[in-house]
Amino acid sequence: MKMLKSTLAVVAAAAALGLTGFAQAGAKLDAIQKKGFIQCGVSDGLPGFSVPDKSGKIQGIDADFCRAVAAAVFGDATKVKFSQLNAKERFTALQSGEIDILSRNTTWTSSRDASMGLEFPGFVTYYDGVGFLANNKLGVKSAKELDGATICIQAGTTTELNVSDYFRANNLKYTPITFDTSDESAKSLESGRCDVLTSDKSQLYAQRSKLASPKDYIVLPETISKEPLAPVVARGDDEWTSIVRWVGYALLNTEEAGITSKNVEAEAKATKNPDVARLLGADGEYGPQLKLPKDWVVKIVAQVGNYGEIFEKNLGKSTPLEIDRGQNALWTNGGIQYAPPVR
Repeated sequence: MKMLKSTLAVVAAAAALGLTGFAQAGAKLDAIQKKGFIQCGVSDGLPGFSVPDKSGKIQGIDADFCRAVAAAVFGDATKVKFSQLNAKERFTALQSGEIDILSRNTTWTSSRDASMGLEFPGFVTYYDGVGFLANNKLGVKSAKELDGATICIQAGTTTELNVSDYFRANNLKYTPITFDTSDESAKSLESGRCDVLTSDKSQLYAQRSKLASPKDYIVLPETISKEPLAPVVARGDDEWTSIVRWVGYALLNTEEAGITSKNVEAEAKATKNPDVARLLGADGEYGPQLKLPKDWVVKIVAQVGNYGEIFEKNLGKSTPLEIDRGQNALWTNGGIQYAPPVR
């Protein structure tokens, strides 16, 4: 009888915890809707990802992802405010509730996903990898020629460990110099304080575009790590996590379906394609299942664009970064960007 009572007590406690968790589910969405905007953490100034333009408006693929979330939640992509954060500040800001989502060229790793009270929803904004930016005067064509080099690295990033691993594996020596911001690192390269700047390759292209003489610098061919850059949310609210996840997938699914900012509203009214009808809310209750309006995807694409449009506007060949889609192309075009279906 004593054992039975103990078992019943455990079951009752577990049930209470479950009910508590259920009651708290959706608290983040409720709080966001009540305050009327999404607080988004972005970088402290990285061209192509998040950087203020001449009018002070934050531009970039990371910033546009938060606008897409705002379009889904409020039907208005302008319902977002930005917090510019350096690498050291970003996780604390999310853990403390200062921001609702971190969209800041952040690498998805097991330790960050499992031990920091954070969660990566599953959508990767940009598949990247660590590389090296060198002055042409250095005369090197490969990272394996960097034995004895002095290397500028941004503190608080996965780059520090990746570079250490690479040099150790290739029996090379180097001297690291760490900085709190990416701009400080780039300025030190330009001044000659270090031989090479290392970071995610997308960041190297971005920083090179800001130098006085970008053509004097070369991004070396090696990619020494996997860096899936992804949005992050605080752990504990599955509903909010699902919304962020499916906003990302909506951006990919609309590009794959040929749905753009120019044709999305017409397609929503006239499409005969069942997949497109479900995606755009003309059929089914897939938006309400996420606690979003039926036309949430239409609002996203009409105001922000699909993934391809966002990529080309911020990172593509028509921008100073001139980054090729490469592995960030859709799976149907030889890349690895792939999204589950809305159905």
